[in-house]
Amino acid sequence: MINVLIADDHAVVRGGLKQIIATTTDIVVAAEAAQGSEVLERLRTKRFDLVLLDMTMPGISGVDLIRRVRAEQPTLPILVLSIHNEAQVVSRALRAGATGYVTKDSDPDVLLSAIRKLAGGGRFIDPKLVDAMVFETHSSDAPPHEVLSDREFQVLQMLAAGNAINEIAESCSLSAKTISTHKMRLMQKLGLNNNAELIRYAIRHGLITE
Repeated sequence: MINVLIADDHAVVRGGLKQIIATTTDIVVAAEAAQGSEVLERLRTKRFDLVLLDMTMPGISGVDLIRRVRAEQPTLPILVLSIHNEAQVVSRALRAGATGYVTKDSDPDVLLSAIRKLAGGGRFIDPKLVDAMVFETHSSDAPPHEVLSDREFQVLQMLAAGNAINEIAESCSLSAKTISTHKMRLMQKLGLNNNAELIRYAIRHGLITE
């Protein structure tokens, strides 16, 4: 039996995932978490065969959370389930330690196949993302945000999603001054002058949804 920890801050999403998994005889939802700190707490108190992880949750999330999970559970499979289908987001998640990536609009059979493959020691990327990943790998015309550090990229996403500097600082457990410095550097690297341009950039490159 594959014991799964579902981590998503939306109760409706968790409920839908439980319904999908309930159709199987070899996978079971062993626990749930609605924010990053809860994921780490669950992992410290119970054994799981796989974490099904949303990239965007309150508190520690995204690349930071993947790295924290990987540091505490080096061999635990991490399957990211996200609305983000941009190749850069996927590649950053995989570099941070995720072993699989599936988008939330995937067919349920794709999700179940990914869970089984990761639990068996394999890796899995949503078939719809493979072409984009291969294209990005072989493209010499990489998007400007390729040059951002992981933290700068995270701040870009959170700013574009409407989070204030203080909110981002609290979420990342950093000072507002540090986040402001990351913002200044990322805007310089991307040639952006204000928040409106930042939001347009993020939408144009699929880093957030309109």
